[in-house]
Amino acid sequence: MPIKLVTTVADLHAESARLLASKRGTSQGLVPTMGALHQGHAALARTAVEQNDVVVATIFVNPLQFGDATDLDRYPRTLDADLGLLEEQGVDLAFAPSVDEVYPGGTPLVRITSGVLGEKWEGASRPGHFDGALTVVAKLLHYGIPGAGLPASGVEEAGLPAYRAYFGQKDAQQLALVRRMVADLNFPVDIVAVPTVRAVDGLALSSRNRFLSGEEREAALVLFRALRLLEERAKAREPLDLESAQAMVESQPLVGLDYFDVVDPTTLEPLAENCRETPFRGEALALIAAKVGPVRLIDNVPLSS
Repeated sequence: MPIKLVTTVADLHAESARLLASKRGTSQGLVPTMGALHQGHAALARTAVEQNDVVVATIFVNPLQFGDATDLDRYPRTLDADLGLLEEQGVDLAFAPSVDEVYPGGTPLVRITSGVLGEKWEGASRPGHFDGALTVVAKLLHYGIPGAGLPASGVEEAGLPAYRAYFGQKDAQQLALVRRMVADLNFPVDIVAVPTVRAVDGLALSSRNRFLSGEEREAALVLFRALRLLEERAKAREPLDLESAQAMVESQPLVGLDYFDVVDPTTLEPLAENCRETPFRGEALALIAAKVGPVRLIDNVPLSS
């Protein structure tokens, strides 16, 4: 079935209601994206299609989460290719609104705040980024609530369909923040994490990878090698020796390390006592961010013993 493109919230509600009714659907999945889609997004879409009767993907480059206007302008817009990729995965409906549709009164005066959880790591390097990201995610989650376009009688008879939203593990801090927002503010949605998709050589797929030169891309592989080293030590219940992994990254001249640490997966607080000299036990998350040439990359791996 060809994917349907809509650009207004009213049409999104109407079309998702029509699809749920025609399929007699009992579940709806939402895949929020900023476009410039790759196989990582394809994995999100496939997982949503496997788990839901109706799937909506959103494509919106959110100006609130870009601190630099040049970075916003540079972000690739590839709508036709994006729609093709989503259709291949079986997505039913694509919602690609304008900035005026999402922010009809201009820049919103009231926003979601990411709090202390959003002030560290990426938040420290990109002040305000997570406030902007959570504000748009909150709006998209509301837009995608199934049943919004159904007649009241239909909702009363069948009940609201199950509702799930899909986010990649690669953006680990954003995932943690979205989960916290949903829990703290009682959003009627289940958040589903999908594992990071990597190239054959281990580089995490990212829309920004296209800006790397061949030499820079080769240099970027050190990020995954360092994370993999920690993963292997954790599985072996050895001391993680974070310093030696960090030295590996810093030995690459094209890579400028921003942060590299092992944290609690929920609070994102550093777990220093579990990284250096004592054998690793339990679960954690290794986070890394660096500039490779002019391109800023992030990555992470979950750790477990």
